[in-house]
Amino acid sequence: MHVHHKIKALLDQLNTVIVGKKAQVQDCVACLLAGGHLLIEDVPGVGKTTLAHALARTFGLQFARVQFTADLMPSDLTGVSVYERASQSFVFHPGPVFTQVLLADEINRASPKTQSALLEAMEEKQVSIEGTTRNLPEPFFVIATQNPHDQLGTYALPESQLDRFLMRISLGYPDRAAERLLLAGHDRRDMVDSLQPLLSVPELAALQQQVLAVHAAEPLLNYVQDLIAATRSGRWFLQGLSPRAGIALMRAAKAQALVQGRDYVAPDDVQAILAQTVAHRLVPVGDAGRGAAEQVRAMVEAVPLS
Repeated sequence: MHVHHKIKALLDQLNTVIVGKKAQVQDCVACLLAGGHLLIEDVPGVGKTTLAHALARTFGLQFARVQFTADLMPSDLTGVSVYERASQSFVFHPGPVFTQVLLADEINRASPKTQSALLEAMEEKQVSIEGTTRNLPEPFFVIATQNPHDQLGTYALPESQLDRFLMRISLGYPDRAAERLLLAGHDRRDMVDSLQPLLSVPELAALQQQVLAVHAAEPLLNYVQDLIAATRSGRWFLQGLSPRAGIALMRAAKAQALVQGRDYVAPDDVQAILAQTVAHRLVPVGDAGRGAAEQVRAMVEAVPLS
């Protein structure tokens, strides 16, 4: 099947479950095709967990879900060695992180110590346990859901953790037409269970290689560098984007271009995914009077195309 047809099939299936959120679903698909981790932040009950389930099933990947709570320990994620009398030795029992898609549900309800257990896994695709390094399955994605920080029992994710997520999206409330479909239709969880995998692991790997092959022309790279420089100017944000964040931005833009059916990156691709890719890495200056995503959009308006 042609690449564009494959991606269209992925989007169409996901949009049957998550109604009225085509832009957010497209962002999710671009994020996973770019090989990045995804953070979904919103109030409870708008479909964050359902979307994560639907993504895992549609991409045809092994799936594990962990409900993050205040008493969750790092070993509950990574695994633990248990002494077995029969063999008179310690045997390692892997935790749920040894999967292809880990749904970290309500990740900010766990303590910072437990959140930090995911840092090595998300960056290096491995975990170090009791002096031994163990590789995680390929591919490995973390799809995390997060409640707003002003809700009781939540811990803010540290900056180093946020930087590991390629994108942060928010679903928001459905519009009236979409909500009518939800009220009159079937239970979304039942619909997720009936979804069919549309990709194999080799097909996903091939699509990710296609993302890397998307062309970025010199003028486009100049524009991206202008945007990165603007974040570092001190006018918009307290601290600018790191080189790692810049690389992440280019990966996301290439994935966005592929989802749009092109083999080159256009400025529209960069602008379409910029806020989702960089806003969670930035803190607006004190007199901004708006959130990070709104500040990113204002900055884009002020940076001319080179």
